[in-house]
Amino acid sequence: MEYYTNKNKLILTEYGRNIQQMVEYAMTIEDREERTRCAHTIINIMGNLFPHLRDVNDFKHKLWDHLAIMSNYQLDIDYPYELVKPEKLDSKPEKLPYPNRKISHRHYGTILPRFIEAVNTLDEENEVKLIPVLANHMKKCFIVWNKESSVEDSKIFADLYELSNGRLSLSSDNLKLKDGKELTGPSNMNIKKNNNLKNKPKAKK
Repeated sequence: MEYYTNKNKLILTEYGRNIQQMVEYAMTIEDREERTRCAHTIINIMGNLFPHLRDVNDFKHKLWDHLAIMSNYQLDIDYPYELVKPEKLDSKPEKLPYPNRKISHRHYGTILPRFIEAVNTLDEENEVKLIPVLANHMKKCFIVWNKESSVEDSKIFADLYELSNGRLSLSSDNLKLKDGKELTGPSNMNIKKNNNLKNKPKAKK
């Protein structure tokens, strides 16, 4: 009995051993044209393994790259694309810069200040429409983060005034925010309801 542990290690495991053996066979073909035709056949088989990726950009190009990789760049054929360089395979991606943006109000996150900046650029009509949405969202974030049942509207208005650099000024006289339960209740109720249904014992037949 032959064990897989005794066989050569697969270079790209997602294609399996049969594809790897096809590539190895193609490398033994002496005639260049016949070897190239064989490579095209292998590419078609490789593509059939992942039909859901056919519409992905450069899908065919990636298949030819993978074919070259599986042959350790030893398959001498006429490639229809420029292959990825071997040295690039081992290169590490550049580190993404870590955002150093200071968050003054963690419960609002980093997106909310951008939202406020965007609202500041709107005309008065659209600004009036979005301010209640913005303020209610802030109230919901505050309640969820601090795990409280509610918060005074005046607190939200003060934070909005600060975050907008005094541009957006509200008071309880001109805007009434939604109740805390109204902002957070329905989703929590649905979660509890689903959990109760899961834990409910099945009736005996």
